[in-house]
Amino acid sequence: MDLDAMIDGVRGGKRRALARAITLVESARSEDRKAAAALLDGVADPRRQALRIGLSGTPGVGKSTFIEASGLMLIGQGRSVAVLAVDPSSTRSGGSILGDKTRMPQLSRDPRAFIRPSPSQTELGGVARRTREAIALCEAAGFDVVIVETVGVGQSETIVAQMTDIFTLLLAPGGGDELQGVKRGIMEIADLILINKADGDMKAQAERTRADYAGALHLLRRRDGDPEGFPKALSVSSTEDAGLSQAWEEMASLADYRRGTGHWDRTRAAQSRHWFEEAVRHGIVRHLTADAATRARMEDLGRAVAAGETAPSAAADRMIEHLFGRD
Repeated sequence: MDLDAMIDGVRGGKRRALARAITLVESARSEDRKAAAALLDGVADPRRQALRIGLSGTPGVGKSTFIEASGLMLIGQGRSVAVLAVDPSSTRSGGSILGDKTRMPQLSRDPRAFIRPSPSQTELGGVARRTREAIALCEAAGFDVVIVETVGVGQSETIVAQMTDIFTLLLAPGGGDELQGVKRGIMEIADLILINKADGDMKAQAERTRADYAGALHLLRRRDGDPEGFPKALSVSSTEDAGLSQAWEEMASLADYRRGTGHWDRTRAAQSRHWFEEAVRHGIVRHLTADAATRARMEDLGRAVAAGETAPSAAADRMIEHLFGRD
């Protein structure tokens, strides 16, 4: 592996080099992790900052159609777009099973777009373990917008919000029960709620749903550092390209506001600190399975807990003592 060539390729915006770099950072092999760390240090450039958009929504809401329509619109405006779509993992191979390039055929063929399916690998909420590092590589490659599409609606939204600048929730028309089914916590972290499929016979229902969510958002306390009117609920049609320009103008406006108030820099700094601490935690967990002596100690304590010979908390304290050399 020529790491210097890979670094130059990523910084030069070469898609093949970017794809190989993401494969490297997704690897769980210890030797690859060292190379990945050197790669990320080599491409780091704080001057290259993309607009990071987190996008989630219930299955069947039309996320792929929305991303393709929006991506083509942004490319038409002279921007470049990277899409990191976190797929469910195959339980046998661990690989992605949705096939994002087939779901976004037009966008995937455009040289100014980059689409990367990433298997969730059983990570909490379906968010891939190395997605944040893939975002950094896309930024280093010079993409203007990086969209992170997640699986479903659940705990993954909090994780996505910790690695993006704008979090968008895409929903289908339907008020009442659907409104009750969306957790308050998800609405509290959403910057925009977009009601998709606002076309044809569904247009009137989509507008009613938008009004329901707008009313619900109005009851939430406005977050510190955000302008009046946010979070917002809008209706869009991905198939008719209706409302897409307004949605992206709202995202850009919010991002510009946050940059101007310093909120952008503070948030990004806090996110970097958060993911540093998460990386340390993951490293400790990896050590539990990679080191034979540690793995054996973990098994012994696990059997003792299962047999009722020791309390889980006491066994955990002993494991921690073992990890840090005081056992």
